[in-house]
Amino acid sequence: MTALSFPPLFQGQDTRGEDPLRFACARAASGCDAGLVCHDLRADVLRASLVFAPEVPLQKAAIMLPICGIGFQNALGALAPPEIAVHLDWAGGIRINGGTAGGLKMVASPPSPDQIPDWMVVGLELALWPASAETGNTPDVTALISEGCGDVEAPALLEAWVRHTLVWISRWSEDGPRPVHTEWSGLVHGLGEATQMHGLTGVFKGVDEDFGMILQSDDDTRIIPITDILTEVP
Repeated sequence: MTALSFPPLFQGQDTRGEDPLRFACARAASGCDAGLVCHDLRADVLRASLVFAPEVPLQKAAIMLPICGIGFQNALGALAPPEIAVHLDWAGGIRINGGTAGGLKMVASPPSPDQIPDWMVVGLELALWPASAETGNTPDVTALISEGCGDVEAPALLEAWVRHTLVWISRWSEDGPRPVHTEWSGLVHGLGEATQMHGLTGVFKGVDEDFGMILQSDDDTRIIPITDILTEVP
């Protein structure tokens, strides 16, 4: 495979079959620089993780999850046929033409919302080919090839994800969260619909400034902080 090309300050690391999320967390815990892109590109799945070094408390830094989601949508949108629709779940899921094709996970240490993390990692996993030929048994699950994206190559998609994510990190740094909110609100799945999250049921009304889910029920309105969807260090 041709060497991958990333923007300045980003360095690629092929994990050669090891889980990139676990690999990236281990490297981050050992003190690696931010901008490490750990990746494992298989024939059937794209797995990659980005290492960040936040300078704000985790409650604010967790905006990297929706930023990485926007970056992915922009990247696939630039490479896939124009009729392909990409949407994002609040909790990190990625939907292509309505079917779940993968998702994003976020890990941070320490995981306290009020503390500045020593490091943070956002991991991406995307199905390139369906796990089973019997796709009719799982109509809500899909893969890139199943949605007419056979010409989208995993290396190019990974490179584009990093580039577009960097663009949105820069916009957030310069203009604050408002542009991120505006872009993300047009991509989020299930807005205005009934949903269940962390044992709570209600209507997904939107997000607060820090991307906490606003969940409205007959009794009251609750906000689920985005830090509640943190994944434990693998």
